[in-house]
Amino acid sequence: MAVRSANVNVRVEPDIKKQAEDILDKLGISVSAFINMTYRQVIMKRGIPFSVQLPSEIKTLDTMDDEEFDAMMESGLAQAKRGEAIPCEEAFRQPVDEY
Repeated sequence: MAVRSANVNVRVEPDIKKQAEDILDKLGISVSAFINMTYRQVIMKRGIPFSVQLPSEIKTLDTMDDEEFDAMMESGLAQAKRGEAIPCEEAFRQPVDEY
């Protein structure tokens, strides 16, 4: 007896889709196989098969005291002096996983 299949239609940001598909391609896994594996994990775990939570509070100037701000700036300056900085244009071109 032939295995039946169903279609899944989703909307994904083009850049996110490309990055994910490039990784899956390197792993030798088709998008269909990945979705099938993910669905099976949802069934086995009876829920989402990975942690879904809000990130910890992002530090902003409004949430930092003077000491925290100074430490952040010193760390950034030391990083720049070690030559570990990149131009902001390049940073914004990098895929998310390279940050």
